[in-house]
Amino acid sequence: MSAYGKCFDPSGARFGIPTYPWRFAPDGYATRRQLRARGLRPGGQPVAAQVMRTHRGRKAGVQVAYLYRVDRAKPVRPMTSRKWGALALAMLARRTCPQCQIAYSYCIPTSLGVCVPCAYSEEQRAA
Repeated sequence: MSAYGKCFDPSGARFGIPTYPWRFAPDGYATRRQLRARGLRPGGQPVAAQVMRTHRGRKAGVQVAYLYRVDRAKPVRPMTSRKWGALALAMLARRTCPQCQIAYSYCIPTSLGVCVPCAYSEEQRAA
Protein backbone atom coordinates (compact mmCIF):
# COMPACT_ATOMS: atom_id res chain seq x y z
CA MET A 1 0.00 0.00 0.00
CA SER A 2 1.40 3.40 -0.93
CA ALA A 3 1.73 6.32 1.45
CA TYR A 4 -1.24 7.91 -0.34
CA GLY A 5 -3.37 4.82 0.27
CA LYS A 6 -2.56 4.69 3.99
CA CYS A 7 -3.76 8.26 4.44
CA PHE A 8 -6.87 8.14 2.25
CA ASP A 9 -10.03 7.36 4.21
CA PRO A 10 -12.81 9.74 3.12
CA SER A 11 -15.53 7.69 4.84
CA GLY A 12 -13.78 7.72 8.22
CA ALA A 13 -14.00 3.92 8.62
CA ARG A 14 -10.34 3.46 9.57
CA PHE A 15 -9.53 6.55 11.64
CA GLY A 16 -12.98 7.60 12.87
CA ILE A 17 -13.06 10.86 10.91
CA PRO A 18 -12.53 11.50 7.20
CA THR A 19 -8.81 11.40 6.46
CA TYR A 20 -7.03 12.73 3.39
CA PRO A 21 -3.41 12.77 2.24
CA TRP A 22 -1.41 15.96 2.81
CA ARG A 23 -2.56 18.76 0.44
CA PHE A 24 -5.48 16.69 -0.91
CA ALA A 25 -8.28 17.84 1.38
CA PRO A 26 -11.47 18.87 -0.45
CA ASP A 27 -12.61 22.48 -0.56
CA GLY A 28 -14.59 23.70 2.41
CA TYR A 29 -12.11 22.47 5.04
CA ALA A 30 -9.30 24.46 6.65
CA THR A 31 -6.79 24.15 9.49
CA ARG A 32 -6.77 26.57 12.42
CA ARG A 33 -3.99 28.59 10.80
CA GLN A 34 -5.82 28.77 7.49
CA LEU A 35 -8.98 29.90 9.27
CA ARG A 36 -7.03 32.54 11.15
CA ALA A 37 -5.52 33.85 7.90
CA ARG A 38 -9.11 34.36 6.67
CA GLY A 39 -10.10 36.14 9.88
CA LEU A 40 -12.06 33.14 11.20
CA ARG A 41 -11.95 30.74 14.17
CA PRO A 42 -13.40 27.23 14.65
CA GLY A 43 -16.03 28.60 17.03
CA GLY A 44 -16.52 25.46 19.11
CA GLN A 45 -17.21 23.11 16.23
CA PRO A 46 -15.74 19.60 16.43
CA VAL A 47 -12.92 18.44 14.15
CA ALA A 48 -14.53 17.64 10.79
CA ALA A 49 -11.63 15.84 9.06
CA GLN A 50 -7.85 15.47 9.11
CA VAL A 51 -4.95 15.45 6.70
CA MET A 52 -2.15 12.98 7.29
CA ARG A 53 1.31 12.25 5.94
CA THR A 54 4.09 9.90 6.86
CA HIS A 55 6.88 11.47 8.88
CA ARG A 56 10.09 9.68 9.80
CA GLY A 57 10.93 12.07 12.64
CA ARG A 58 7.76 11.43 14.62
CA LYS A 59 7.37 8.60 17.10
CA ALA A 60 4.01 7.59 15.62
CA GLY A 61 5.41 7.78 12.08
CA VAL A 62 2.71 10.18 10.85
CA GLN A 63 1.97 13.88 11.04
CA VAL A 64 -1.65 14.96 11.39
CA ALA A 65 -3.40 18.30 10.93
CA TYR A 66 -7.03 18.68 11.97
CA LEU A 67 -9.51 20.34 9.63
CA TYR A 68 -12.60 22.40 10.41
CA ARG A 69 -15.52 23.34 8.19
CA VAL A 70 -15.20 26.84 6.81
CA ASP A 71 -18.97 27.37 6.54
CA ARG A 72 -19.38 26.79 10.30
CA ALA A 73 -16.44 28.99 11.31
CA LYS A 74 -17.09 32.23 13.16
CA PRO A 75 -15.30 35.57 12.85
CA VAL A 76 -12.33 36.21 15.14
CA ARG A 77 -13.19 38.26 18.19
CA PRO A 78 -11.54 41.70 18.06
CA MET A 79 -8.79 42.56 20.52
CA THR A 80 -10.00 44.97 23.20
CA SER A 81 -7.81 47.41 25.06
CA ARG A 82 -7.96 45.15 28.13
CA LYS A 83 -6.74 42.16 26.10
CA TRP A 84 -3.87 44.23 24.66
CA GLY A 85 -2.93 45.32 28.20
CA ALA A 86 -3.00 41.75 29.51
CA LEU A 87 -0.85 40.60 26.59
CA ALA A 88 1.66 43.39 27.22
CA LEU A 89 1.95 42.44 30.91
CA ALA A 90 2.40 38.76 30.05
CA MET A 91 5.18 39.57 27.59
CA LEU A 92 6.85 41.84 30.15
CA ALA A 93 6.81 38.98 32.66
CA ARG A 94 8.47 36.68 30.09
CA ARG A 95 11.21 39.27 29.50
CA THR A 96 11.92 40.07 33.17
CA CYS A 97 14.54 38.03 35.02
CA PRO A 98 13.16 36.74 38.34
CA GLN A 99 16.60 36.94 39.95
CA CYS A 100 17.93 40.40 39.01
CA GLN A 101 14.54 41.96 38.03
CA ILE A 102 15.94 43.46 34.79
CA ALA A 103 13.59 43.59 31.77
CA TYR A 104 15.45 42.47 28.64
CA SER A 105 14.54 42.92 24.97
CA TYR A 106 14.28 39.12 24.56
CA CYS A 107 12.28 36.43 26.33
CA ILE A 108 14.13 34.69 29.17
CA PRO A 109 15.01 31.10 28.13
CA THR A 110 12.77 28.66 29.97
CA SER A 111 15.62 26.15 30.03
CA LEU A 112 17.61 28.52 32.26
CA GLY A 113 14.77 30.14 34.20
CA VAL A 114 16.85 33.31 34.57
CA CYS A 115 18.67 35.70 32.23
CA VAL A 116 21.95 34.61 30.65
CA PRO A 117 24.20 36.82 32.88
CA CYS A 118 22.56 35.43 36.04
CA ALA A 119 22.72 31.83 34.78
CA TYR A 120 26.43 31.98 33.98
CA SER A 121 27.60 34.50 36.60
CA GLU A 122 30.23 32.06 38.01
CA GLU A 123 31.88 31.57 34.63
CA GLN A 124 31.94 35.33 33.95
CA ARG A 125 33.66 36.04 37.29
CA ALA A 126 36.36 33.47 36.58
CA ALA A 127 37.16 34.95 33.17
